Amino acid sequence: MTDRTTPRTDIRGFRAGDGPQVVEVWRRSAPADSVTADRFRSLVLLDANFDPEGLRIAVEGDRVVGAAYAVRRLTPMAGTDLEPEQGWIPFFFVDPAARGRGLGRRLLTGALDWLHGHGRIRVDFSSYTPNYVLPGLDSEAYPEAAKLLESLGFRTLYEAEAMDLGLVGYRVPEDVARRVEELRARGHRFATPSDDDLVDLLALAGSHFGPDWACTIRAALAAGTPLDRIVVCRDPSGRMAGWAMHGAFDAVDERFGPIGVLEEMRGSGLGEILLHLVLERMRARRAHSAWFLWTGAQSPAGHMYRKTGFTTTRVFRVMRREAAR
Repeated sequence: MTDRTTPRTDIRGFRAGDGPQVVEVWRRSAPADSVTADRFRSLVLLDANFDPEGLRIAVEGDRVVGAAYAVRRLTPMAGTDLEPEQGWIPFFFVDPAARGRGLGRRLLTGALDWLHGHGRIRVDFSSYTPNYVLPGLDSEAYPEAAKLLESLGFRTLYEAEAMDLGLVGYRVPEDVARRVEELRARGHRFATPSDDDLVDLLALAGSHFGPDWACTIRAALAAGTPLDRIVVCRDPSGRMAGWAMHGAFDAVDERFGPIGVLEEMRGSGLGEILLHLVLERMRARRAHSAWFLWTGAQSPAGHMYRKTGFTTTRVFRVMRREAAR
């Protein structure tokens, strides 16, 4: 008779040499959201807020069998605000062969304890910016993860919808084309931004939509995203009134967004115009689809996307856990 014993599982911080195994186990554990080595490098290892101790690694001998990533701000998104009470868990996973032994709970508890030890009493899954992996938890894809998070005190704040639109045969609707010409006749300008236009674009994104939007645009352009992936609009006075773009995330041309319009211009149809002008450019680049990960189902943007023909592909729960001080 062979004596079978459960292998000892240790949990520790990330070490040099773990990366390739983390990527491989991630692929096996979450096939709906697989990752590549270069994406893991850019999202995690090169993040200015990355702390190796926050990436909790489960190992059996020299074999990685799971991970949970805890992160807090070491550098502010803007100004000096380090959000000292806020932490995030952007992802966690356990190798399918190592499940059923409570390892996911151990990893998450360790990640939460690490964050609490750094004064983080509010923890979100998984809406960390700028390097979020997913907006939140897809409960349909990962029902056991949902149960685990709920058992640890996470509650749903709101839901975000991912949407897709097929672009084969796409054309700008005639009524949108007419509105573009009407606005141009009144002095509105729609164009690819020049280098100098970026100053106003970043100011608009950062002051009206949050520092993470400006950070996303800045990082994309610094990484080489061409300016023609962006359409900006200036009103007759010359004020930057809105923009839309694609290719901002991971240099994926078929990923649409972000898009933003000045609050006083909302309801004017400007957002819809900018959306279609970018979709037209995407189709000209032979994109077969346009997709994005995050919009509110009942938001004005959500209604605009559905009117355009986008359909929901996934629903994510943005979740939060509040701990005692």
